[in-house]
Amino acid sequence: MKKSRVLKSLAVLGAFFTLTLGANLGFAAEPPPAQAPALSDEEFNIAKQIFFDRCAGCHGVLRKGATGKPLTPDLTLKLGTDYLKGFITYGSPGGMPNWGSTLSEKEIDIVARYLQHTPPVPPEFGMKEVKGAWKVVVPVDKRPTKQMNKLDLSNLFSVTLRDSGQIALIDGASKKIVTVIKTGFAVHISRVSSSGRYLFVIGRDAKINLIDLWMETPDTVAEIKVGLEARSVETSKFKGWEDKYAIAGSYWPPQYVIMDGNTLEPLKIVSTRGMTVDTQEFHPEPRVAAIVASHEHPDFIVNVKETGQVLMVDYSDLTNLSVTTIGTAPFLHDGGWDSTHRYFMSAANKSNKIAVIDSNTRKLSKLVEVGAIPHPGRGANFVDPQFGPVWATSGLGDDTISVIGTDPEKHPKEAWKVVRTLHGAGGGSLFIKTHPGSHNVWVDAALNPEEKVSQSIAVFDLNDLSKKFESLPIAEWADLGEGVKRVVQPEYNADGSEVWFSVWNSKDKKSALVVVDDKTRKLKAVIKDDRLVTPTGKFNVKNTQHDIY
Repeated sequence: MKKSRVLKSLAVLGAFFTLTLGANLGFAAEPPPAQAPALSDEEFNIAKQIFFDRCAGCHGVLRKGATGKPLTPDLTLKLGTDYLKGFITYGSPGGMPNWGSTLSEKEIDIVARYLQHTPPVPPEFGMKEVKGAWKVVVPVDKRPTKQMNKLDLSNLFSVTLRDSGQIALIDGASKKIVTVIKTGFAVHISRVSSSGRYLFVIGRDAKINLIDLWMETPDTVAEIKVGLEARSVETSKFKGWEDKYAIAGSYWPPQYVIMDGNTLEPLKIVSTRGMTVDTQEFHPEPRVAAIVASHEHPDFIVNVKETGQVLMVDYSDLTNLSVTTIGTAPFLHDGGWDSTHRYFMSAANKSNKIAVIDSNTRKLSKLVEVGAIPHPGRGANFVDPQFGPVWATSGLGDDTISVIGTDPEKHPKEAWKVVRTLHGAGGGSLFIKTHPGSHNVWVDAALNPEEKVSQSIAVFDLNDLSKKFESLPIAEWADLGEGVKRVVQPEYNADGSEVWFSVWNSKDKKSALVVVDDKTRKLKAVIKDDRLVTPTGKFNVKNTQHDIY
């Protein structure tokens, strides 16, 4: 199998994790099947850690499959060690990374043998464990009563430094790093409180940092660990409830935790284990994916990945918690608001659907068929010159960009339908991005196997969507020397005049942020700093605070 045919890029993206969660996760190992190849205790622990860090996100902690295929012994024993080693090494065009570019031959051999053993079951993480991992660094009464720095917080960027377990706060005007803050491992997202004061970041190791942006030098004022693996955090935004609560969802254990918004004190833990929406079967590992805060009610809207259930969690009474369950489609992942902030557009990626949730009525409006494996991030809102207000998603599985009508009042015939299909540079797209002040929409293809495609960005003219996209050489502009580059996640500055991209060099881990003038599509700046260790997600405070995308 030739590597040129393999999807290489996920190995350098979110699923590429270093072994930083610790040598012992506390898994309870079961005796291996008689046919399973031998593993020493040391090898078992090594493989367990590698799988949890790098594989569980797609295949599940219990290896029952999700976005990735099931890897339980009844299947893997039939394949055998040599086949598994080849598959791990070279990946597949269907989306499996070529782990041979990051794991040693010895590690691959150990993992191939490990996959033929019964999956170990990780421990639960209840209120005792969550409270034990909660720490208030700076009490509320010791924090500033006003902003103590001169930063333009609206144009501040929170940038994930994946491999160093940190975030960098970067001033959008000067392009200078304000500070670097130690966080959980491989921060997945940053979210901003409704007031704009607090920044919440959550690592894939389920650690949350609450950062006070009013401090002379912004820093952590509280932290907590809500499980063993997580992806999502959000804060309350409904009028009268601003900043009061926060919520985090875990991949393991499958649950969500509601916390005090100023201290992260854990208040309520709710399991998401339950029945799938399609076959009505019990699922032991339905992980929490995207969470958004409703603007219509005091609700958190929670995507439960494997069961296909969207939960409307009413936080107005935590003692008598009211949860509306909306059945959609399996493998819910990411998504975002339409331009009115009423309709939540949620991707059920392996079902090739977008679920439209009306946050006002707390009901499903429509399931919309889209391209293969939609992965919108938060999507892109713009006004189509022919069809009015729309929301768009790109995807992992093909080059299509599905444009969905979102105006049931003035454009009822187009509402909740794919009104236009654009074609990007190729499949493997993770993010699509625009801004109310822009006439461009930017589409990456970070996971495309063609290096030329994955190292560039496709940009469409919203004034004339009949025109082919323009391809911009973002990785070339980064000027990082020899090696395979990856272009990661576009993000706008506060006024929509600039688009920022992360670029990695997989050869020596050199990285840069490339800033492009949105109007001219020309290179504006390249930010390089030794502290920028594999920058990934970039979250502008104003855009994140106000759900602008």
